[in-house]
Amino acid sequence: MKLEAELPLSARESRVTRLARAVLGRQPIGLAFGAPYALFIAVLFAYPLGLAVWMSFHRYFFTAPGVSVARPFVGLANYRAVFADPEVLRSFLNILIFLVINVPLTVGLSLLLATALNAAIPFRAFFRACFYVPYVTASVAMVAVWLFMFSSGGVVNSVLGPLEPVPSWLVNQNWAMPSIAIYVTWKQLGFFILLYLAALQNVPKELYEAASMDGASWWHRLRSVTIPGVRSVTTLITLLAIIVGANLFTEPYLLTAGGGPNGKSASPVLLMYQTGIEQNHPDFASALGIILVIGVLLIVGVQRLLQRNQT
Repeated sequence: MKLEAELPLSARESRVTRLARAVLGRQPIGLAFGAPYALFIAVLFAYPLGLAVWMSFHRYFFTAPGVSVARPFVGLANYRAVFADPEVLRSFLNILIFLVINVPLTVGLSLLLATALNAAIPFRAFFRACFYVPYVTASVAMVAVWLFMFSSGGVVNSVLGPLEPVPSWLVNQNWAMPSIAIYVTWKQLGFFILLYLAALQNVPKELYEAASMDGASWWHRLRSVTIPGVRSVTTLITLLAIIVGANLFTEPYLLTAGGGPNGKSASPVLLMYQTGIEQNHPDFASALGIILVIGVLLIVGVQRLLQRNQT
């Protein structure tokens, strides 16, 4: 304290200024603009996540308003119950099947279609809008169309004739999850095409012209110019597709009547809803949710590490 008092006034003020800048940043007014969104994140994401972590370590269940009951600490009992539940393990296997089908289809189709829609083709704006319509349309309406097309007497089976699966797609244990993966790919495709279209605008046209002058085919231009030019967006789309798969709920809930047949299309998030809300075991559902969050973060971390090593 004595040494600080002996410092010149300008030195003490500069120290305070540096401390304030370290806390508030160079533009403190930015905190005022960012505060509403920070509050939104804290209320709708940080607090529920913290509550879920707390619930996962306690024996928790819902009660009537105003009723106080004991919720004892149980340690890792809920997590052990999650890992011992065969339905949970099957749901993670279902999501793995979903991701193996959905992620390559999403990345490949969206890149190819975005490349085609970026070229000077007739009715380009019309085709762009057509691919984007399913993404902005309500899921319930799209599910109704899909059920009509893939039911036992639907359009798809009428076209396939004797090649149709028995039982039909969404009630077939082998085809239920692949059908959901194809549906999600089709519905989300417009958004990812839009991301690729934005990325393609930043690829220099001179590279395509030079490749054409060297006699490069369409495939070689795609492989040597387009794919490296949109690599960062490909990483983003892959991450978003993985997150969509990890949060899969609406599609199995509506398309297969809650994860049927025999749990072959159930997802972890669907099990969280069924056990936490319908069966009043939110402690089990919270532990499952925390495991799912950790799993997604690990996948994202590994992908970021691989991308950093490649660059």
